[in-house]
Amino acid sequence: MRVSVVSSLPTIRFLQQPTSSAWVEQALANLNTILLDHSHCERKAAGVALNLMFRYPSSAKLVRMLTAIAQEELEHFEQVNQILERRNIPLAPLAPPPYGASLNKQIRREEPDRMLDSLLVSGLIEARSHERLGLLATHCEDQELAKFYRALMASEARHYGVYWTLADTYFERSLITQRLEELGAIESQILSTLYPQPRIHS
Repeated sequence: MRVSVVSSLPTIRFLQQPTSSAWVEQALANLNTILLDHSHCERKAAGVALNLMFRYPSSAKLVRMLTAIAQEELEHFEQVNQILERRNIPLAPLAPPPYGASLNKQIRREEPDRMLDSLLVSGLIEARSHERLGLLATHCEDQELAKFYRALMASEARHYGVYWTLADTYFERSLITQRLEELGAIESQILSTLYPQPRIHS
């Protein structure tokens, strides 16, 4: 299936390069695997929010906002798992693509840089998820899945918005802008070569 991704520019300003048509074609040809990977992604996203809450327990706004994120990610995890069950797709491990690990390597280890980088990397991942679920909603011919992906888009946008808001709460805007440009360039570079196995972030 040949898919045309109409816009040649990112629709989300934090993403420096848009997703390629090659990823859309790969995903649509392997929807069962994409669904299974989506389950893993939702579980990991809940874990990221929880880990940040444990790491920064005295940051009241962060704890409050990420509590809601973790709860919603787990709701999405359950929703994806229900679709997997209806389609007789068993839960199973999947080798992760290099995307997440490569981004996490960019997180500096000394505070407060670690907190800033953790928030920005999480926001970039959520922004990319929002973009890609939107592409699936647009191009997927399976109406159940298209409707499901479309329903998730608003919450994914809210999630990356929360991470940007938290960064803006605890750090100067100039620091955020500079670091986000650096991390955004790396994020796009990681995705410039399509991972051979279909994944949400391949």
